[in-house]
Parts: sequence; structure tokens; C-alpha cells
Amino acid sequence: MTAGQPVRHLTAAELIDVVLDPGTFTSWDEPVPGPHPDEKYERELQAARDKSGVDESVLTGEGLIRGRRVAVIVSEFRFLAGSIGLAAANRIVAAIERATREELPLLAGPASGGTRMQEGTLAFLSMVKISAAVRTHRRARLPYLVYLRHPTTGGVMASWGSLGHVTVAEPGALLGFLGPRVYEALYGAPFPENVQVAENLYDKGLIDAVVPPELLSEIVDRALNVLSPQATEPVAPPATLDVVPAAVDAWTSIEISRNRRRPDLRRLLAWAAQDVLPLNGTGQGEKDPGLQLALARFGDQSCVVLGHNRSRATPESAMGPASLREARRGMKLAEELGLPLLTVIDTAGAALSKDAEEGGLAGEIARSLYDLIGLHSPTVSVLLGQGAGGGALALLPADRTIAAHHAWLSPLPPEGASAIMHRSTEFAPALSEAQGVNVAALHANGLVDHIVDERDDAAEEAKAFCLRLGAAIEYELAALAGTPMDDLLVRRTAKYRDLGPRLATAAE
Repeated sequence: MTAGQPVRHLTAAELIDVVLDPGTFTSWDEPVPGPHPDEKYERELQAARDKSGVDESVLTGEGLIRGRRVAVIVSEFRFLAGSIGLAAANRIVAAIERATREELPLLAGPASGGTRMQEGTLAFLSMVKISAAVRTHRRARLPYLVYLRHPTTGGVMASWGSLGHVTVAEPGALLGFLGPRVYEALYGAPFPENVQVAENLYDKGLIDAVVPPELLSEIVDRALNVLSPQATEPVAPPATLDVVPAAVDAWTSIEISRNRRRPDLRRLLAWAAQDVLPLNGTGQGEKDPGLQLALARFGDQSCVVLGHNRSRATPESAMGPASLREARRGMKLAEELGLPLLTVIDTAGAALSKDAEEGGLAGEIARSLYDLIGLHSPTVSVLLGQGAGGGALALLPADRTIAAHHAWLSPLPPEGASAIMHRSTEFAPALSEAQGVNVAALHANGLVDHIVDERDDAAEEAKAFCLRLGAAIEYELAALAGTPMDDLLVRRTAKYRDLGPRLATAAE
């Protein structure tokens, strides 16, 4: 979703016209206070009104986007560089609070140099109350979407500009904390080029996409189709509920799972999901090719999706600690919006490197397990193919687990386990059978709840397999909907506590 072509920077009214359905915008703005007692500042305010044609640096209101009611807050940069003083801050807070009361999703389009220097520290402190209003809105499980426009810097970028559930940016936009003019004045040198631009922030995992204004309504619509799901009809049980484990040994399944043509998460989303909106990075300056994060719907069932990115599986792109920090962003998003979480497991193992160790990979696996076992959202995990080691375990805990016929789960790749036990890899086939890594053993021991058949190898019927798996995912998501969260948490914990054959006790 990146786009590098230059675009004309739109005024607030022009952006509203581009994004909202024609003729649907209704302003929420109240008149600003009367003349400012500082005459010089009042002259600046009047000049800004004359230049911009608006009374303050933000416009607020509501309209329809693809027929859906949405609240909007849009900066007008021509009004004193979009700066936020007390009047603008109060207007923003009032709009956020109204959107919260009326249970509306909110789209913010900042373009600002930050807080208004003419109003000093009180204007600076107003970023706190704006952030508090955004927090209340988000805690009400209402979507908050941000479109960062050129330029967005200072206190705006450091508050309501950086709090979106989904954050996209205008191509070529200058985005950063410290404006380049301020940096040069303070340090006597220009700020390094191409750092504070939207495309670089995307590359660094700080924003989710770079899109021109004319595509913004499509992105918002796709996001809200997932983030604001509607009531759905019951889902009919799929035929896969009757599938039994494949009658092959564990090593056969392992070899089949390693076929490079085997369908991966990317193909699953392309063929079996709708309204897929990829998200990008942790939002904290990290992204890792080992993991994919997205919003999506399977049938009418919305979810947050996170999983291993098999399509780029190389030693350099194995799942590292940043992958799990990105995954935990997805977990938080699901929990905050009350959406189910879908995790997809398909990995030959987590990264084995100096960077992974120093980046705290083991701790990130532990925190992922901690978060998943207690996540306040319904969860479904899918064993899609390879499931080696802590990299697989980190995404596994869920209320329901679906497995492809030839998926597997092992403490290490079987060759590694063989090397530990026999100082040779030649015992990998026998050891994989003895360890119970395949779906037959996982199902018998209570981990796998639902099996999706391969006929006889998913690589040979990739689209048909993905459609069957998508139907199974839709069914499991629907089956969990409406179950009280306290019940799900109790059952989830019990499932993992009680895994394996039940041993007789002395009392029996």
C-alpha cells in the first residue's frame, strides 16, 4: 500500500470532500471565543482567519464514508501552521467526547507544526487532555484511525497523531517530533535527509501504510468493516468437523510440510479472507519480515490476524524478537476492540543469532505466552505447516486450535532433537514419531480441536485447501462469539493444564 508519487497537499475542506461521501459532512464546531486580549496575537489570529477561510486550526464534524457514519477531526495547516492552542484543543476534545458518546468511529487527519507558541505552556499541556479523550474513546472499544498529513510534528505527532489503532500517512509527508527548522537552529546543522518522511516511517514499522488522499476512504472502509463488525447469522458447521488425522507417519507429514509450494498465510488471506488490511511493524520503530499482522474477515467474522510469514522464510527472515513485539501489538489491538484473534503457525524455528539473543527473544516468547493465555478476546490458532520450537509455541495458546493434516509441532526441528539425543541427525524420522509431533498425536492428546484435510498434499490443491481452512476458521470464530470472556479464560487455562493422557490417581 505504499505510494511514492507526489501529491498536492489538501486543505481541511478539500480532504473532507475527498474522503466523505458527497454532501454528508455536518460540522460540529462551536464559535471560538471572542478577541484575544493580546492585541498582536489577535491580529495574527485574524490574519489566519482571512488567509484560511476558517475560524481555527481544526475542523470537526461527522459524515458518511461508504455509507457508514464516522466522526472526523481535520487540521487546517494554513491557519497558523495548524498549531494547537486552547481553543483548538477544546474543539478537538469536544469532538472526541461526542464521538465517544454517540459510539462513532473517529478519523483524525492532523497537519500541524505542534502546539501554538503564542499560547505557551498551557497550549502545550492541552496535549494531555486530548490524549486522555482519545484514551477514553479507545477504551470504549471504538476505532480511532489516523491519517498523518504533511507536515505533522511536535506535540501533535507526540499525542493524538500517534495513538491510532491504524495509522496511515500522506505520500512524502514530513512527520516527526522535532521540526527540521528547530533542529537546525538548536544544533547548527541540517537534520539528516529522508528521515522524517512518511515512506521512511513505513520502512521502520512506525506507520501502517502510505496512501494518497483519494484512496483513504477505501482504507477506512476496509478497516471499519473489520473494526466495527455488524451482527451476523449463525455459521453452518463445515464438513471439516468430521475430518480425522491423516494415516501417515510423522516424518511423512514433516516432509510434506516443507514443500516450498505449500500455501502460506499470504495465500490464505488472499483466497479465503475479505477486507484484508495489512498492518506494519510494532509502531515503535521495529518491523520484522518473520511475521505478518493484519485485520481481516473470514465470511462475516472479523478478526485480528497474526502469523508466521512463510513466503519470505530464509535464515535472515526467521522470526526474531521484533516479530513478537509486533504480534503483541496485534494482541493488544484485539483485546482493546473486543475482536477475536487468529494466530497462524508455520515456522521452521525462531531466529538463532546474536541480535535475537541480545534483543531478548526468550523473554518475548515468554511474554507472548503470558499475554495469549490470559487474553481478554476469543482466540483461534491454526497449525498450518511447520511448527518448530519456541517460535511456534509463542503463537499457539488459544481457545480452539485448527490443524492442517500435515502440520506438526515440536520442541525443535526433528534433526535438532536427533542431534541432541544421538549426536546425529539420522534419527530424526524415528524421533519425530516417538515425540508425537504430528496431528494424530496432537489431536489424541487434546491440543488440536479441528482438522482440515489435505487431498493429499495442500501444495497440490492450494486454493481449494485455503477455502476449506477459511471455512473452518469462520466456523470456529463464530462458535466463540458471545461466550462470556470469563468462561473462555477458565476453559483456555484448563485446556493447557490438562493436555495429554489422563493418568489414574491412587484414589481411582
